[in-house]
Amino acid sequence: MRISELIDRTGVPERQIRYLIAEGFMPPPSGGRANADYGDAHVMAIQRYARLRELGFPPAAIKLLLKAEQGTPFPIVPGLTLLISPDMIASGAPAEPLVRRIETLLTRILEEPRDADRSADSG
Repeated sequence: MRISELIDRTGVPERQIRYLIAEGFMPPPSGGRANADYGDAHVMAIQRYARLRELGFPPAAIKLLLKAEQGTPFPIVPGLTLLISPDMIASGAPAEPLVRRIETLLTRILEEPRDADRSADSG
C-alpha cells in the first residue's frame, strides 16, 4: 500500500510515520523511496507504538521494550512477572484464551500438594 493508504488505515499523519521509521519503531517501506510500499507489518508497528504510548511509555522506553529479545517484563505482583513478546503488544490477539491458560498454570503452580503427593514425597 502507498503511504496515503497507510495514513487512511491508521489515522497517523505522514510526518509521524516518517518519525517512526527514522527512530526505528517500524521498518522502512520496501521498494525504495520512489516506490515505497507499506504492509500489515507497518500497520501493526504503528498500532503497537500507539498502544504503548497510551499506556504511558515514553519513546525511549518503547525502544528498549522493542529491542528486548526475550520479551518485555511486566511485573504483576511481587514474585510474578509476565514476559510478553513485543510482537504480541497491540497484535489484536484475543486475551481471554491467554487469561484462561495463565489462570490454569498459576493454579497448578501455587496450589498446595494433595495428600497423595505429600505421601509420595515423604516415602
